[in-house]
Amino acid sequence: MSLTQFIFDNPWIGILLFIVLSPFVGGIIFGLDRIITARMQGRVGPPVLQPIYDILKLFEKEKMVVHESQNFWIFGYLVFIIITGALFFAGSDILLVIFALTLAHVFLILGAFSSGSPYAHIGAERELIQLMAVEPMIIIAAVGFYEVTKSFNTSDILTFADPLILTLPGIFIGCIYILTVKLRKSPFDISTSHHAHQELVKGLNTEFAGSTLAMVELAHLYETVFLLGFLFLFFGMAAPIVGIIVIAIIYLLEIFVDNATARVKWGFMFKSCWIITAVAGVLNLMALYII
Repeated sequence: MSLTQFIFDNPWIGILLFIVLSPFVGGIIFGLDRIITARMQGRVGPPVLQPIYDILKLFEKEKMVVHESQNFWIFGYLVFIIITGALFFAGSDILLVIFALTLAHVFLILGAFSSGSPYAHIGAERELIQLMAVEPMIIIAAVGFYEVTKSFNTSDILTFADPLILTLPGIFIGCIYILTVKLRKSPFDISTSHHAHQELVKGLNTEFAGSTLAMVELAHLYETVFLLGFLFLFFGMAAPIVGIIVIAIIYLLEIFVDNATARVKWGFMFKSCWIITAVAGVLNLMALYII
């Protein structure tokens, strides 16, 4: 019995590994991201584990919120992001995984709206637009997985005999495109605004501080690990080494694009995501039906 099959036969192992290891793996990824970004800009950059240090410091800060409901919504956001990854790495139904991911972001949006800040309000509206922009591509990816493997379970998709990228190249390209939106990187950083501080301050994160902001940042670590795992499904255990190398290259390209491009308007982001979904995703599905 392979290690992968053993983990899927004992789903609690996958869940436990995701919950325990994701903050460290995500923290290292973010740390390398910041170092590479710094080198591109002629700086030294922070330590690799700086994102983890930042989150620990935020948990030590005094809790300051505009409304107590913010803590509830953001805690719900963190919990459902963890549930999303736990279901995914336990080999569960990918449709249930997508539902949990969407619900998590609804909690984040409600948390921003509850603050009453005009900056957070605009950021929440844009986060909602981002959600509507990327969801069709994610659902099409799930349908594509089913059409090839005849299963919605991530365990069956991951252990499929052939790499899915061979039959789903268009959907893979579409998922790479929306990854920039999900990672909140330029040119699509329109809701939290890493670069456009003069316009949005920090967007939907404006009124979050202390442990509340720490939960948001921690959820981002969990979500990043999940998103990279989602891309890995296109390679699966049929080509694991190739999958890891390709995903590493894709993330490096995301860092380069983040540093080399200017932020676009939300309208362009929305239209471009739907166009890519229609051209790359839908045409790929049509090709599967024809073949």
